Amino acid sequence: MTEQTKSVELYTLSTCPWSRKALAFLDGKAVDYSYIDYDLADEVVQGRIQKEMLARHAGAFPFAKIGDDFIVGYNPDAFTRLLGLE
Repeated sequence: MTEQTKSVELYTLSTCPWSRKALAFLDGKAVDYSYIDYDLADEVVQGRIQKEMLARHAGAFPFAKIGDDFIVGYNPDAFTRLLGLE
């Protein structure tokens, strides 16, 4: 297995099945990542997330930042490609 070279951060919703699928996919591939449940975060963190997502015209969760790239929604093919997974 290749060593992970890109940082991975997700913004998710605690009640969103697609967010849970994204986390489960990354867990299943042993990817190191961090995540924040938007709906459980405080107002300051929510504001920061909103600003970042709006800047990228992203209106859905999960929102994944992989290195300098980002993915809106659950997209295992894009996760695989950007992380160089097999």
